[in-house]
Order: sequence, then C-alpha cells, then structure tokens
Amino acid sequence: MNYDYLVVGHGLAGAILTCFLEKSGKTVLVFDVPKANAASRVAAGLINPVAGKRFAKSWQVDAFLPAAAAFYQEMEARYQTPLFHRKPILKLFSTPEEQNNWMGKSTNSAWDGYIETTHLQLPPSEYVHQELGGLLIQQGGYVALRTFLQRREEDLQQRGLLRLDAFDLAQVELLPEGVRYQGVQARKIIFCEGARGAQNPFFSWLPFSLNKGEILDINVPDFEAPYIYNKAVYVVPLGQSQYRIGATYNWREVNEQPTQEAREELTSKTQDILKKPFTVTAQYVGIRPAVRDRKPLVGLHPVHRQVAIFNGMGSKGVLMAPLLAQQFIAALEQEALLWPEVDIARYQSLFSASTSNT
Repeated sequence: MNYDYLVVGHGLAGAILTCFLEKSGKTVLVFDVPKANAASRVAAGLINPVAGKRFAKSWQVDAFLPAAAAFYQEMEARYQTPLFHRKPILKLFSTPEEQNNWMGKSTNSAWDGYIETTHLQLPPSEYVHQELGGLLIQQGGYVALRTFLQRREEDLQQRGLLRLDAFDLAQVELLPEGVRYQGVQARKIIFCEGARGAQNPFFSWLPFSLNKGEILDINVPDFEAPYIYNKAVYVVPLGQSQYRIGATYNWREVNEQPTQEAREELTSKTQDILKKPFTVTAQYVGIRPAVRDRKPLVGLHPVHRQVAIFNGMGSKGVLMAPLLAQQFIAALEQEALLWPEVDIARYQSLFSASTSNT
C-alpha cells in the first residue's frame, strides 16, 4: 500500500504534524507505541507569552500564538471536547529587584496585548503569597494534551491509520523516490520521536540536549484559583481544587524514575506561592527532547532526502508546533524555506564531521 508520508511517533509533534498533513490532502500512516509517561502526556501544556526570570517575550510568540489558538479551537470543534483553556497568568515578583527589572522593560511597545496590568503590590490573600505584586499576563492558558492525544489516536485507529507497534529502523528501505517499510511505501518518512530521536541513526549527529522534567498534581481544598500562578514553578488550576505543579529540569540524570529530590523541590516552591496546605496526589516524569540552542529540529536529512525530522520542541511545543508544522509542509510540498533558526541545515557542520569520522 502507498502513502504520501509515514510518521513515526505520535506525541505532540507527530499528532499536530499529522493533522496538518491530512488537512493538506496528504495520505498518512502513523507508527507509535504510546507511553503513559511520554513528555507530551505528562506536561501541563502551558502557553505563556513571557519566558523566564528576565521577562523576555517568548521567541516568535506574535506568530506562534494565533496559529496555536486557531489550531486548538479547530480540534475542539472537531472532537467536541474542551482543549484550550484560556486563563490569565499572574507572574509573581520574588524580590524588589525583580520588580525593578520589569519596570525597566515595561514601557516597550512589544508587550502590547500581552501584559494587562503591572501590580507593584497586591492585597494580602489568605491563599497566595502575593505581597510583592506581579504581572497579569494575557493570552495565556493551557492545553489538555492527554485528552487531545487520546482523541486523535482514536480517530486514526478508527480509520486504520495508526499502527501501535514498535518501529524497527532496521526494516526501513530507502528507495530512489521514497521509502518502504514492512511492505508499505511512501514518498517520505518523518521521525517525530521526541527523546528517542537522539538515538535515531539518521539524526544522531544533531545536538539533542535531553532533560528530565518532573511535575506534581496536588489537591488544595476549597480553593479555585482565578489565575495560573508563576514564580519559579507554575501552578495550573485544573478544576475541582486540582492543580498541576512544575516543572523541574535535570540534565544530569536523564531517566524516567521519579525522585524524592524533585518532589521536595516542587513542594517547597509551591509553598512559596500557596499559603494553604495541599496534598500531593501524583508525581510524573517525562524526558524533554530539547536542543542545545533551544530551537526545534525541522527538516530533511542532508543526504537521504526522503527522510525527515520534526522534533526538538522542548517545553514550548504546545505553542510552536502548529505553525512550524504548517511551515514544514510548505517546505516539503512547495519548496518553501524554513526559518533558519529551526532548519536542521544549521547543523550541517556537525553532519559533515560525523560522516568524516566513519
């Protein structure tokens, strides 16, 4: 049987890419073995236009955010279920120095449409440590990733387009005009494997910088927060007094074992935000497919042009993947140019070095 594309991996990147491939009229067959603790399934799906302690605008957020919102709204309509939960983010100041740092940047017009209010002081709250004030950020929220992936998997399975088998790279045959795998042919194969992509021999030369992230689910009785809170960690209200807390970043021990160290770190940082006692109800671990320069990995293999990658989204995949998927398909089908910041061609020297050593 022939397809336009084989897609390996159905986490966030693979699921979104597959949606847009089908929307553009292409035939797709997906291979995946779902993992309960895959990064896409345990992440909070946070969309935050403001990045880090230095109050920087998220990279290309002006382009990414409208595309992401439109995509998740389309998926909500298609699958008749809420996915994109819009909620303002209250980024709390930790110190007076942090206040001053923000005030020095706040007059920049680039923030228009993103910062609703700057509070240099907020009234005492019985629930939240907010005396130093903070920023009320617009256009934030979170995506129910687990629900989205489940609905998408069910859809593909019903149409016979998802094979829940471990993918065997040894069985990939490269043809002059495509690929063959277990009797199935396609024009191209696209690897969307998340952290497993670092071991893919086609792309092992790319500078993955995998890191382990842990998050907690907690219960806070009789508290329904009006915001997503952010101060060292995020506190995302899921409804019915349930919250998701995260996340840690660990480059030293990239394994899937939950740790007491991370639990204590997240608990302590949550106590810096919430005054009320809470109960930890779950702890999750995921491995982020991050990259050395913190930009995604998108493009065709330098030699085998029937082999491609769509990966490396890190913690911003919820925001970036919808637009990047559209750009990638335009590059595949219409020879449009990718942004140089995401095109794997930026690492051509690493590929050349890897081939010269073999």
